[in-house]
Amino acid sequence: MIEVICRDPYYAYDAYHITAAFYPEAVVEGQIRQRLEEGLDATVRLMRDGEEIFVWSQVKSQRREDKICMGQSLYSQLSVVTGQTLPWGLLTGIRPTKIIRRMLEDGLTDGECRRRFISRYLVSDEKADLAVSIAKREMDYLRRAHIHGKQLAERGVTASGEGICVYVHIPFCPSRCRYCSFASVPADRCADQIEPYLDALEQEIRAAGSLMADRPVTAVYVGGGTPTTLSGGQLKRLCSLLTDVFGREDDLSHGWLEWTVEAGRPDTITEEKLHVMREAGVTRISINPQTMHDETLRRIGRGHTTEDICRAVEQTRKSGDFTINMDLIAGLEGETPEDFEDTLARLKDLKPDHVTVHALAIKRASAFGQEHTGLFATAREVNRMVDTACRWAGAQGLEAYYMYRQKNISGNAENIGYAPPKEGSYYNILIMEEVQDILALGAGAVSKFLKRKNGEVTAIRRVENVKDVSLYIRQIKEMIKRKERNYAD
Repeated sequence: MIEVICRDPYYAYDAYHITAAFYPEAVVEGQIRQRLEEGLDATVRLMRDGEEIFVWSQVKSQRREDKICMGQSLYSQLSVVTGQTLPWGLLTGIRPTKIIRRMLEDGLTDGECRRRFISRYLVSDEKADLAVSIAKREMDYLRRAHIHGKQLAERGVTASGEGICVYVHIPFCPSRCRYCSFASVPADRCADQIEPYLDALEQEIRAAGSLMADRPVTAVYVGGGTPTTLSGGQLKRLCSLLTDVFGREDDLSHGWLEWTVEAGRPDTITEEKLHVMREAGVTRISINPQTMHDETLRRIGRGHTTEDICRAVEQTRKSGDFTINMDLIAGLEGETPEDFEDTLARLKDLKPDHVTVHALAIKRASAFGQEHTGLFATAREVNRMVDTACRWAGAQGLEAYYMYRQKNISGNAENIGYAPPKEGSYYNILIMEEVQDILALGAGAVSKFLKRKNGEVTAIRRVENVKDVSLYIRQIKEMIKRKERNYAD
């Protein structure tokens, strides 16, 4: 048993997650003690089986710097106690490249960014190089997105040049994967709710469209769940609604730089649905095998085979000029680094345009998080898989263009998207870098409205929709009012 005790809640999150990264298989419990009078107790204390192994007290007056100091002290002590280092050092946030981007925007050179990143956050040389290279590529996408918004405003297509991204959540899936913690439900359990859900979603989409009628849309992303669980007719209704409400021009692009639809389960892809997406103007489709091993697919709760994956990719290529993304997960239950290498070898023949490699993150809300089978890859094996994917992508002419991390991520690693130079997904970058409003619609969707002063983002307001499908349908008017209140403030 490992216990993290914090007198001040401000330090609790970082202290807990740094400790958990060093002890991924241990039970780490956190306590936030009531504030005590100054000097009477430590600010952060770490106990293992009742024995104190770390103590830290507030030493400065600037809380942000205090947090960095605490993290550096805790990391250094745990590194000595465990005899290990972490590739991302004391970083616990999901957006490492956001830190680098701000340094670059402040005028620091690549080398200065790298040195400061390593000395402040204790990351490895390799991860610092990775973060700097991705941040520079992201900045190029952000510039192009900014130019896109200005051009639409200059042509009178929109009144404002401040772009937005639109996310639409379809919470239905053929089945629930054992690693999944998203707001999703098996479609066969709630088939009678799909049409009422689409009715409620239409209300929210139309209201949100009116709320932001003067803003240019940079990218649209329909995710889930599995949106292609919808029937062909239902998918057509949704696509037509989005183009009607958010479309800004008469051509197929609708004035958007990108439109992605997740078709994560290949067994949900049909000629009819592909025709609907092609006619609507969808530019990017995500077909997500996660692995190319049938035994693993059965183990994680998927109802398709690798043969279905190959068929779906071939069918999608024949149906239109779509950019095809494919997701993989490194560290799935029972898989070895050799299994992962075999998946990459088989993926090579399918020639996906984009590949996103996720290190498995075991969330409490998932079946994996509740079962604790102990059959997962070690941290060293997961990092080997991630490194292998990076080399494989380079050999295919793909470069890392965006990255993020998650809580409880295997091997303390990262998730990376790969694409040909300058051909990555705008939405993926914009949602990670938080430089545009994200208008999120549907059950469990979280909008982010940015507050600016003198052109700088000073705050981000999160506006959440309820996750439960039935509640979302019943409370749709309240979901709409939440956006109106928070966007107006």
